[in-house]
Amino acid sequence: MRETQQLRAEPRTGTGKGPAFQIRQKGHVPGVIYGGDTAPQNVSVDFRTLERHVETGTFLTTLFMLEVDGKKTRVIPKDLQIDPVSDRPVHVDFLRLAEGAKVRLAIPVRFLNQGESPGLKRGGVLNIVRHDLDVLCPADAIPDFIPVDLTGLDIHGTIHISAVALPEGVKPLIRGRDFTIASIVAPSSVIEEQKAAAEAAAAAALAPVVEEVVAEGAAPAAPGAAPAAGAAAAAPGAKAPAAKAPEKK
Repeated sequence: MRETQQLRAEPRTGTGKGPAFQIRQKGHVPGVIYGGDTAPQNVSVDFRTLERHVETGTFLTTLFMLEVDGKKTRVIPKDLQIDPVSDRPVHVDFLRLAEGAKVRLAIPVRFLNQGESPGLKRGGVLNIVRHDLDVLCPADAIPDFIPVDLTGLDIHGTIHISAVALPEGVKPLIRGRDFTIASIVAPSSVIEEQKAAAEAAAAAALAPVVEEVVAEGAAPAAPGAAPAAGAAAAAPGAKAPAAKAPEKK
């Protein structure tokens, strides 16, 4: 479970592009705190401090105790806008969280015990279908990751959500179907070997049938070969010669 981080912010009065630009020129990032029974509050956060939290890669799934004018509020980041050119944060939204609140988050998946997977030992490749899971979890118990155990998984084996041990209180947002998390696929060398083996087996099964057909039928004549001696080849539609009348004496 992630620890709650401390963060300070300052109130801001101006809204719109002009005041937001001026705040960024002073080394701050404009933001908003909303949610709960309290009206939204415009704030600004120190750019360097915010950037350090963003660089952890877990910013949007981390709880913060946000202090504004000496008052602390438990929040979670809900949106972070990044400049497409400079790749720097330009705006942030925080959601207030009351006691016992639940949040919808995308929690990363971590695959464990890869060395205990027969399929991976044989050269199989782990095909990851979902790198993270959309879940509903208690705000006080946000997991760092969702563990997925690969022990005993062989080539062509598949892991579905029903086989994943979710942390207590965590539920997937996708309901009604047992969706796939990952599978182990055969490497190209194994696929070629299986294909060659299948072709060889098919050829072996067909060989006795071919021999039997050849044995029961006449051997085909070679192209251009003369007909056998004494054999008369009748032309299509030709009539048989008439019998010769006996000679009178």
